[in-house]
Amino acid sequence: MAHEGMSMTPGSMSDGGMMHMSFYWGKDAIIFFSGWPEKSLGMYVLALCFVFLLGLAVEVLSVSPQLTAGGRSNSMLGVFVQACVYGVKMGFAYLVMLSVMSYNLGVFIVAVAGHTAGFFLVKARALAVANRADPMSSTTGINSKV
Repeated sequence: MAHEGMSMTPGSMSDGGMMHMSFYWGKDAIIFFSGWPEKSLGMYVLALCFVFLLGLAVEVLSVSPQLTAGGRSNSMLGVFVQACVYGVKMGFAYLVMLSVMSYNLGVFIVAVAGHTAGFFLVKARALAVANRADPMSSTTGINSKV
């Protein structure tokens, strides 16, 4: 219900601030909390770094390691830990989604860059592990098996 003197039309917010409904450039954004980054370039850069790290964390946490305790699998503990990691990952993913909903192009770009960097780290690590397991695969070409 709108208060007297405040209308709720597309493109406005009840507290008088502007809510963008299309992508825009600029440091004047509201990300996560009302009044943050509050038209400050330093706080805007901090918000961009935070969104980047959230995107990176979502991709890094998407890898599910096999949990073992003392050489044998402890299934209930492993499932619990994986469920907790999944919950944290989903919380971070929703925070990235909410930040992108600010429609700020800078936020959108760093969110995509964070996901990309996280994906790269995960795949680079997987490639390094695969190369340690099969050292011949990294030094020989495809035609060497003919």
